Amino acid sequence: MTGALDGILVVAIEQAVAAPYCSTRLREAGARVIKIERAGGDFARGYDSVAGGDSSYFFWLNQGKESLVMDFKQPDDAALLHRILAKSDVLIQNLAPGAMSRAGFDLAELRKRYPQLITCDISGYGHGEAVAGMKAYDFLVQAETGLVSISGGENELGRIGISICDIGAGMTAHAGILEALLQRAGTGIGSAVEVSLFGVTADWMTVPLLHYDYGGKAPSRAGLNHPTIAPYGGYCAKGGEIVIIAIQNEREWQRFCEIVLEAPEQASTEEFCSNNQRVANRSALDTMIHDVTQTLERHELAARLQKADIAFGSVNSVGDFSRHPALHRRHGKSSNGMSVNYPERPMGTPDDTLAVPRVGQHSDAIREEFNL
Repeated sequence: MTGALDGILVVAIEQAVAAPYCSTRLREAGARVIKIERAGGDFARGYDSVAGGDSSYFFWLNQGKESLVMDFKQPDDAALLHRILAKSDVLIQNLAPGAMSRAGFDLAELRKRYPQLITCDISGYGHGEAVAGMKAYDFLVQAETGLVSISGGENELGRIGISICDIGAGMTAHAGILEALLQRAGTGIGSAVEVSLFGVTADWMTVPLLHYDYGGKAPSRAGLNHPTIAPYGGYCAKGGEIVIIAIQNEREWQRFCEIVLEAPEQASTEEFCSNNQRVANRSALDTMIHDVTQTLERHELAARLQKADIAFGSVNSVGDFSRHPALHRRHGKSSNGMSVNYPERPMGTPDDTLAVPRVGQHSDAIREEFNL
């Protein structure tokens, strides 16, 4: 299967999650990705060893890339990197702020030297002087942006259970690079893409921020409830299983009262006649709903919700997710050749099974290819 980015050469001076997420999406669309690693390799290789001997993160984000070990602070390797960049379309990097410039590879200067080059700089907090010394890992950015303060239960702060800031930055960088490639198709000139974990997460925090700026109060932590929509949260069936019920508008609320609660009169009471009223009276609302759901077996509750055309879902464990009928599997190969199943690629990407590279696996071949 031909990828949309066949013929595109990407150099990725990357580590951990954000930049590798971006470059792996480009690779899966057909681009060639040369991953530059230090002698010890990307430190994400050592996070764990559950994926056939590779770390789960590294396996997920590095299949099909070519690993080139180099130290581009040294003259010979610096010259080699320049020869590669002269033929490249995209350079992605997420080293510490200023590291590329200190090594002699300032991104603005590179774009002048190689006009076709698109550069993508992924940082933690951007390059402002006030934040230049701040180290940025996913959990730290979750905390700094206030995301942790609105996550978790009523009496307990909670970290989002995946590296959401890293992933968000990688997704945003990927989108920016695709836009830059489209622009270059018309102008012939590359451009700069700059993304920070903090900036992306700050954008995603717009709704809580607006509540604070204009309402004087950020949404409270609500556990398995939506902080500003009700009812939208977890309710227990008779056996103790939690079902997430989601009401999005007044028509659904009326059907919910009539068919699920079998109490149509509740739809128009003063306490519950609008979303704002239901949120303000959430305790009474939840008590009323639980009084009904706890008398129903899960399948009975599901049947009523389906009849009322109300959205609902189960609070699955990872094991449940692993067996979910909507989950499709594909094969990847660990660096030792073991085949590992994991969720599918985005639609339209090549079907071939890609392998995780060993540290420096392609160094000799790449050095020979780009030798003068």
